[in-house]
Amino acid sequence: MTKWKKNKGRWLNKRLSCPESVLHMFNSLTAKLCFQVSGLIDDTDRKIISVLEKDARASLRKISEEAGVSLGTVSNRVNKMEESGVILGYKVSLDPDKLGWGLNVVVGLRIEKGRLIEIQEKIARDRRVCGVYDVTGDYDSMVIARAQDREDLDDLTKNVMSIDGIERSVTHLVLNTVKESPPTPPESGKRS
Repeated sequence: MTKWKKNKGRWLNKRLSCPESVLHMFNSLTAKLCFQVSGLIDDTDRKIISVLEKDARASLRKISEEAGVSLGTVSNRVNKMEESGVILGYKVSLDPDKLGWGLNVVVGLRIEKGRLIEIQEKIARDRRVCGVYDVTGDYDSMVIARAQDREDLDDLTKNVMSIDGIERSVTHLVLNTVKESPPTPPESGKRS
């Protein structure tokens, strides 16, 4: 377990000397890396995160009871995970079908050399697009998007996935979603 000490009002990690103020100077990815390298995510943090994943609105008292740790520990751990960028926020989980998004698609894109970021940023601005990824393999980018119906999918395909700079697109209609959830923290020292 990582040892923490308070120094001039800031928490310092004795192993890496990674002050809290430094974490805020970098983006959340750097903060997460520092958090992971420092070994800050331990079994207690995983228990707290597990409770929050089930109910992000859970009170600190409820988290304390379910995780089996003191209220003060929960409060301190949640604050540290928020400040370091491990916890990015608390969100409502919505059912896309009930909101009118009846179709889910995965689109593979081949993009002109030198235009990847420009094209991805344009695609990402469309409200129907849920995710845009750089990938390896046959495509340069993969896009996850939702459409209301076939007419909306036709519009998405012809007006977003066919913009100047896209050499080829292949759209896959999702027939059934087996699992769709954010990843949970890995167990310490174990691979899935």
